[in-house]
Amino acid sequence: MATLPKTFDETEKLWTVEEYLRSFWHPDREFVDGRIEERNLGEIEHSLLQRYFTFLFMLKRAEWGVEVFPELRTQTQSRRFRVPDVLVMRAGDKIVRYVTQPPLIAIEILSPEDRLAVLREKAAEYRGFGVDNIWVIDPEKRIAYSYDGSALAEVKTGELAVPNTPIRVVLSEMFAELDRA
Repeated sequence: MATLPKTFDETEKLWTVEEYLRSFWHPDREFVDGRIEERNLGEIEHSLLQRYFTFLFMLKRAEWGVEVFPELRTQTQSRRFRVPDVLVMRAGDKIVRYVTQPPLIAIEILSPEDRLAVLREKAAEYRGFGVDNIWVIDPEKRIAYSYDGSALAEVKTGELAVPNTPIRVVLSEMFAELDRA
């Protein structure tokens, strides 16, 4: 999920990384340059797709050589922590408390309040961190996007894939989950 930027108030308390890491919210929040940012809560379509990705990657983890984590804090810069809806790491990558190395895939699922412009900025941040596979899913429009390094491009091949791996997510099967609800 993406955060809708709030107007920064000069009197707003700036947090340290240590304060952020010692704090817990439900749902978790992101940390951007000293500010705590709320994430938009998903509705049923968001939840169904998050479940689908988590289950699919869990089921295929040995075959695909991955581990999957929903909503895991990811340090993309020294003073920035994001919380992707679904995060896919390479099997064997070490995580202590939160992610500090680029994951294989970062997946964001749009909530009704989210805006693609905000997700583009977040995708650019993920890419700057070293994430090569950034997927953004719009359940309402039933469109998947992949970040190509400069823009979110609609996926027209019918599947999300990670080059040079067996990882394939068939869009029609993924979006069919929404019809089952």
